[in-house]
Amino acid sequence: MASVNEVYQALKSLANKDERGFITPKVFNTFTSIAQNKIFNDLFNEMAKAKTLRLRNVDAKTHHSYIKRLEEDLAYFSKESTETKSNGVFAKPEDMARVISMRTAGAYVYGTSTSTPIDVIYDESKIDYILQSDLSAPSTSHPVAIMTENIEVFPTTISKIKIRYYKYPEGKNAEFPYARTPSSPKYDATDLGGSSETFQAENSVDFELPDHYLPHLVIEIGKMIGINLRDKDVFAYTQGEQKTQKQ
Repeated sequence: MASVNEVYQALKSLANKDERGFITPKVFNTFTSIAQNKIFNDLFNEMAKAKTLRLRNVDAKTHHSYIKRLEEDLAYFSKESTETKSNGVFAKPEDMARVISMRTAGAYVYGTSTSTPIDVIYDESKIDYILQSDLSAPSTSHPVAIMTENIEVFPTTISKIKIRYYKYPEGKNAEFPYARTPSSPKYDATDLGGSSETFQAENSVDFELPDHYLPHLVIEIGKMIGINLRDKDVFAYTQGEQKTQKQ
C-alpha cells in the first residue's frame, strides 16, 4: 500500500525544490483522506473509459490490460455484508461506496445455494411500474431492490439479504502494513525543531490505495494545498525514491 511517509516526504521535497514553502504534518493530514477518496472515485471513471477502449479493440491483452489492472485495484475494496430487515427496510453498510451485486441470503442445501440474485434499480418511478405490472411483478424467484436512503426489497417477505459492494478506502497500519484500520491516512512525527522531524510509524496510518498510486496522491494533495506540481517531476521523483529504497 502507498506509504504515508513516502507521500509526505515526496510532497515536502518537491515543494521545497520549487520554493513553495514548508508543508507541516498537520496541513498534510487535513487532505490525505480527501485525496485518497478522490482517486478511488476516479477509478470508476477510468473503468468506463477502459471499457470503451476494449469495445474499440484497443485495450492491451493479458496482464497489460488496463481494465484488468483497474479490476485488480478495485477488487481490494470489494466486501460482502449480510443485512437483516428492520422497520421494513434494509440499512446500507456504513462503509459502502458502490453496490456490485445483491442477492437473498438463502442457504446451502445438499451443497447447492438457494440464494437468488436481486435486480437493483435506482429509479423510483420504475419500481412503481414494476410493482403494478402483472408481467414483471417481483417474486421470490425474481426479487427486485430499490436503492434510496435505505434499501427496499420486493417481495416484502424477504427478510435477509447479502450485499457485495466496494467500500470506501480507509488506512493501513504503518508499523504493521498488512493490518487494516478504519482510521484515515496520517503522518505522525516527532518535531526536532525548525523544519525537521522524525517519522513515527507506530502512530501513523498508510494509505489503502496500492503503491502505484503514490504519485497521484502527491499530485492531488499538492493541488489541495495550493501547490501546482508538474506530473512528470512527481512521477520521476517518486519512482526514483522507490528504486532507492528497494536497493
